[in-house]
Amino acid sequence: MRKFLLNLVLIIPVLSFNLAYSYGVTGHRVVAEIAENHLSGKAKRHLKKIIGDQKLAYWANWPDFIKSDTTGVWKQTDRWHYVNINPQPNFKMFSDSLQVQTGPNLYTQIKTLSEQIKDKKTAAKDREIALRFLIHLVGDSSQPLHVGRAEDLGGNKVKVKFFGENTNLHTLWDTKLIDFQKYSYTEYASLLDVKSKEEVKQIQSGTLEDWLYDSHQNANKIYANTLIDGSYSYDYNYKFADLMERQLLYGGLRLAKILNEIL
Repeated sequence: MRKFLLNLVLIIPVLSFNLAYSYGVTGHRVVAEIAENHLSGKAKRHLKKIIGDQKLAYWANWPDFIKSDTTGVWKQTDRWHYVNINPQPNFKMFSDSLQVQTGPNLYTQIKTLSEQIKDKKTAAKDREIALRFLIHLVGDSSQPLHVGRAEDLGGNKVKVKFFGENTNLHTLWDTKLIDFQKYSYTEYASLLDVKSKEEVKQIQSGTLEDWLYDSHQNANKIYANTLIDGSYSYDYNYKFADLMERQLLYGGLRLAKILNEIL
């Protein structure tokens, strides 16, 4: 644990403040529950050694909860939750922009944490903490505004109303659109996780760069169809509920692929 925290301090420079959080409690648990449904027997056995009998959903929101820590120990991990990139017209330009990002971010940390968990030399407690972060960050990667624009902090500065309540575009996608459906996380996971084996395989194909580009493209669609100071209600849900649910499902299935590969 002490070694893990020391590494955080050494590798992470002073970061600018960013308001972006991540999928709310329900969204992250939906992603984790779907992932758990697609774990291999081998992955389940290895996970049991790391977190015992606890479900992935239990730890899915821990990296957000620790933002309330007043000691500052975890403050430097805030930037892990996003990678902001200006709109790019194609994958090549997006990938190039992704590679030149400075400092740890959503892209680099998913890769780093995966390697830490995979490395047999990683201490047991460090592996557990890395797993908690990985569960969460893969969920973040499927929330389009976590691959949004730096100029508005991933939609945090885009003010909107949802059913008359003041909010912002990022929060609308993190929590409000999901919570509007009124499902528990287990209900939602069960309703969304209905793809065939062939469809699951297709969703899980590609690389992390491909998956982030997918989220980036969806972020661009969201920006294009959401007005600053716009007032939305049932119309916004009608327009975007399918995309929101797609992203929850894709996040869960892709998290399962990563865990099956590294465990």
